[in-house]
This record gives sequence, C-alpha cells and structure tokens, in this order.
Amino acid sequence: MQKQKNKSQHLATISLAVMGVGFLSTLPLQHSIWGMILQGGFEAGLVGGLADWFAVTALFRHPLGIPIPHTALLPKNRKRIIAGIISMLENDWLTKESIRSKIETIPFTEKLFALFQKEITSQGVKENLITLIKHFIMKVDSKKIAPMIEKEIKQHLIKLDSKDYLPLLIDQVMVRKYDEKTLDYILKEIDEWAQKDSTKYRLGGMAVDAVENIKADGFMQFALKSFSSLVNEEKLGNIIQNLILKGVDSYRDPFNQNRQSLISHIHTKLHSIKNDEQLYGELNNLKTHLIDKWEPQEQITELLNQFQKKALDFVSEPTFFDEYLLPLLKNSLNQIEASPEKVSQFEGWIKSQISNFVDKNHEKIGKLVEENLEKLDDKTLIKMVETNVGKDLQWIRVNGAVCGFLIGLVLVGIKAFF
Repeated sequence: MQKQKNKSQHLATISLAVMGVGFLSTLPLQHSIWGMILQGGFEAGLVGGLADWFAVTALFRHPLGIPIPHTALLPKNRKRIIAGIISMLENDWLTKESIRSKIETIPFTEKLFALFQKEITSQGVKENLITLIKHFIMKVDSKKIAPMIEKEIKQHLIKLDSKDYLPLLIDQVMVRKYDEKTLDYILKEIDEWAQKDSTKYRLGGMAVDAVENIKADGFMQFALKSFSSLVNEEKLGNIIQNLILKGVDSYRDPFNQNRQSLISHIHTKLHSIKNDEQLYGELNNLKTHLIDKWEPQEQITELLNQFQKKALDFVSEPTFFDEYLLPLLKNSLNQIEASPEKVSQFEGWIKSQISNFVDKNHEKIGKLVEENLEKLDDKTLIKMVETNVGKDLQWIRVNGAVCGFLIGLVLVGIKAFF
C-alpha cells in the first residue's frame, strides 16, 4: 500500500514537472502557431496540476506551510469528521436492525454443534475444561456454605413431627422383634451376672442381713433365729442364685407362658405409646431443644473441605475426562440435537442473548471508534488517510495536469485559428 502510494505520488510530481519543463521549453517557440499551442497546453497543464496539488494538499495541511484560509481541512474539521464517521457507522452501516437481520441469518446452533464435535476431544479443550472445573471447585468457600447448610438441616429437622415417625419405629420394633431381642439380651446379662461367685455372696449377705433385721415376737422370733443359725451367706446365696438362674432360663423359653405374657404386655405398652399425645409433645420439645443447642457448622465445614479435596482428586484422575465428562457432554449434545424443539429453543436463546447484547451496547460501537480515533494525533491520522486513499488523490493531480494540458491545447488552438 505504501509503495503504491509513493509510486503514484512520484508520478504526480513527474507530471507536474513535465508540464513545468514543457512550458519553459516552449517559451522561445511562442511566436509560431504550434509553439504557441504547445505553450498554451503546457501552461494549462501546469495550472491544472498546481491547482489540483493545492486542492489535495489543502485537505491535509497548509500548502507550503502558509496558513491560507480553508486549507488543512482534515485537522481543522477533525471533530466533525469523527462525528460523521460515527454517525455513519451507527445510523447507516451498523444499525441495530441491520445487525439483528444478520444475526437471524446465522445458524449459531449448527455451527456450535459442529465446532463442539470437532474440538471436544482435542487436548487443548480437555485441559481447559478440567482447569475450569477445578477453578469452580476451588472457588467454593466451605465457611460461607456451611452456615446455609446448617440452617437448612435444622429447618428440615424442626419440621419433622415425632407423631409421623414414632409409630413407624414402634411397628418396626415389633415386626423385627427387637423387643424380644432386647429381652433376651437383658436375660443374658442377668444370667452372666447371677453366675458370678461375687454375686452369690453379695446376694447371700444381703439375705442374711435382711433375716437378722426382721423384727418379730414370740415363736416367730424363735423360728427366725433357728433359721439364721442353720444357713449362712453361701447357702442363702446359692438358693437365691439358683432361683434367678431358673427364672432366667424359664423366660428364655419362647413357649413359656410367663415370657409370652411379658411380651404381650410389652406390645400393649408399645401400642399405647402411639396415642400418647403428651409423649409426642415432650419428644418434639426435646427435639427442638437439642436442635437449638446443636452447632454442627465446624463439622459441616470440615466435611465440605474433605469433599472438595476428593472432588479435586477425582477431576485430576486421567480417566475422569474420557470416562465421565466426555460421555456426559456428548450425551447431552445428542439429546439436544435429537430434539428439534430443543434445538429451536437453544437457537432462539442464543440469538436473543446476542440481540439483547447488541441493543445494550450498540452505542459503544461509536464510542469505541471515537476512542481509537482520538488516540491518534493529527499527523498519524493524516498518514493513515493518505496511506489508504493517497493513490487516488495523487491521480487527481496527474489527471489535472493531463486534462489541463489537453484542454489548453484545444483552447489555444481555437484561439489561434479563430
């Protein structure tokens, strides 16, 4: 571009020089008809070339540095020119309507799907997606999320009514025979306790003390003293120990009448609990009190931090992208492509977002052009204009000289013969 501009500028200068030299060289020949005609042509060409040089130069600067009025038009009218360019861009070339019309003709969804299918398996996309996911994971602030989770958990627990769950719990206790298992566990513990020698002597000692402390008169007092002289702690302990062990064994027998009566009594009590409104109220009050006193924020924060670390480790695994993320993305894309309605909605959403963006930022086009033009000083701006249109402007000078020469020949010729 610069070479073409320089070439045309040299050609314009040469044409002007040719006219000047021709005019001077024909001065001695002006007494002949053809000399006069040639002199007139060169004179007119020189005047035309100089006039066009003046006109072209006046667009950008003062000719010969002389501040002649109505010259250096570009620097003087810089603001108006910039305003005109901006107005032309906003109101003629890049109007909102024209941009919207162009947006409507572009199949964004088709292009995006094709680009997705082409680039999704590339190493660059893989690395960028994983980096983006890690960035989002790291941006999660556990300390800020923990209070919200705590609040939600507490609100959910507060809404739980013991009346909705305690009957279910009681039914499960009886269906799964937890009451009988509990009874068997208690009997087992009693059996193990009763078989110990220390238990035997303790029970015997307690029985002896009880007999000795019984107050009676007459024959009864005599009978108690006789009985206490015949037994001791070990004998009484053995008696009581055997009674307990036999009782435990009898209650372990599933067909024992006493055991069945006890289980039936337990079932009756459990069923009665289902209709105990006072118990429900107490359980709900206890639940509310415990929830109010519960402060799990620290534990929730620690749990979130652990989950965050595990999520980062999982995303960093080589198999994450190929086995998890890529199939998920492809399946999602295939589902959208298989549904014309979804494709149409997606296409409409994209165009709507772009159109809204254009509406909100259309005026910024002019501002952006204005800011970039304002950054240029007059010298740089003139150079840019000359670089892009200088060739055509220089040809104006060439054409002025040539046309002036031809017109001069015609005019002087007419003058000479008439």
